[in-house]
Amino acid sequence: MAPAFIGIDLGTSACKVIALSGDGVVIAKALRDYPVHTDRPGWSEQDPSDWWRATDEAVRALVSGLPSDSEIAGIGLCGQMHGLTALDEGDRVIRRAILWNDQRAAPECDWITEQMGGLDKLIEATENRMLPGFTGGKIIWLRDHEPDNYARMKSLLNPKDYIRLLMTGEHMTEVSDASGTGLFDVRERRWADALLDRIDVPRELLPDVVESIDQTGKLRDELAEDWGLPKGLPVFGGGGDAVIQTTAMGLIDRGPVGVTLGTAGIVAGGSDFCPENPDGRVQVSCGNAPGRWHVMGVSLSAGGAFAWARDALRPLVGGEQLPFTTLIDLARKSPAGSKGLLFLPYLVGERSPHVAPEASAAWIGLTPMHDVSDMVRSVVEGVLLNLREIVAVAAEAGLQPTKIVASGGATNDPFWLEMLTDILGTTVVTVAGAPEGGAQGAAMAAGVGTGFWGTLEDAAGQVRETHAFEPDAERQATYERVFEAHRRLYGHLGAAFEDVAAAAG
Repeated sequence: MAPAFIGIDLGTSACKVIALSGDGVVIAKALRDYPVHTDRPGWSEQDPSDWWRATDEAVRALVSGLPSDSEIAGIGLCGQMHGLTALDEGDRVIRRAILWNDQRAAPECDWITEQMGGLDKLIEATENRMLPGFTGGKIIWLRDHEPDNYARMKSLLNPKDYIRLLMTGEHMTEVSDASGTGLFDVRERRWADALLDRIDVPRELLPDVVESIDQTGKLRDELAEDWGLPKGLPVFGGGGDAVIQTTAMGLIDRGPVGVTLGTAGIVAGGSDFCPENPDGRVQVSCGNAPGRWHVMGVSLSAGGAFAWARDALRPLVGGEQLPFTTLIDLARKSPAGSKGLLFLPYLVGERSPHVAPEASAAWIGLTPMHDVSDMVRSVVEGVLLNLREIVAVAAEAGLQPTKIVASGGATNDPFWLEMLTDILGTTVVTVAGAPEGGAQGAAMAAGVGTGFWGTLEDAAGQVRETHAFEPDAERQATYERVFEAHRRLYGHLGAAFEDVAAAAG
């Protein structure tokens, strides 16, 4: 029997499950989706029972489609980062989970920063700002706004670790996801006790932390039987999706930089040292490999902005959901630069290159000569121009992108990749398995944890480049001019965003 490893990726919109063979080939996969609840502006929540339903259904579907000569040897977990899943003393969910792209806790993040004596002191303790998406601010929000729920909360977990609890009975996380709580000393790879004491958050609320390749328990016997998997199957740490997605691209040490185009947009790379982050404009996390770190900047709306454009057009086509390929065909009708139309993609606020939870999206330069094709193309351009700003910020933290490795759902169409290489002005490559993203990285971590691969670097040696894209000189020149205009817009509109947010209540 040939060994294979399951990776479970609990994303924002769906749970993706893959089986990875020992030679790095995806031999089976399944996906089940679930809704996001946005009851108020800036809020984003999910019901953890939906996560479990989707996970259960996806694993069952995956196992039924496995090749007959494969034997699952381990499971790794990956998931959306920063979410707060509050549990009572019986491990029952108290309320909907508050997600990574929820912006409600901005005042609480400011309070945490003040309690630590300012931004410099906070970064000294954690290497990061306390961003509104991070778990730390959500805890204080719960304490301030839902005191009864806070009093009932006896433990809290990030999303993938709630799935781990149901699979193994263990309250555990790993270093990359812990880094995204804002409560973790990334340099020392442990909880930041001084910060927890200062903001009066009990250490007992937080799970134990291990490395990504460490075992975190075994699949419960009754669940293994239900899923058709071996009893005693080990479950490994895995990683937060933004971090382990980079690992799955083979980016563990310094070198090429990864750009992930999913719901959010991520610019990230690996490092063999913990970099300085003096102004907190990037996120520094523990890497999935021991002794490695991860640097990233996250734009909250990338593919999510494109999905919004599709949904906004839906009433105009009789309520039918347009295929993304139809929108791309529309966008191709517009020239590079969208005839001077610029789109700022801050649909749910922004994290990088600007820490701006109050920001909102905008078209600038709209005139009667523009049509829907210009509007659709400008959405894609706005997303990628924003990522170029993040690339520049990440370079200040040591990431020097001589080559870009691209991944994420949007990379399934070459349109995004062609535009990315023109806007960044550098080579963009794709790699095998990139569309599987964090699920592949989680399966790799499981393979290392079982000893099949010696290190994550060994597992990443299976990653192969599939396509390369080079900039078109004429389009690149156009985007150089457009980028300068785009880069200045936030400075002009920052105060207006605050006014608009205040007017909306």
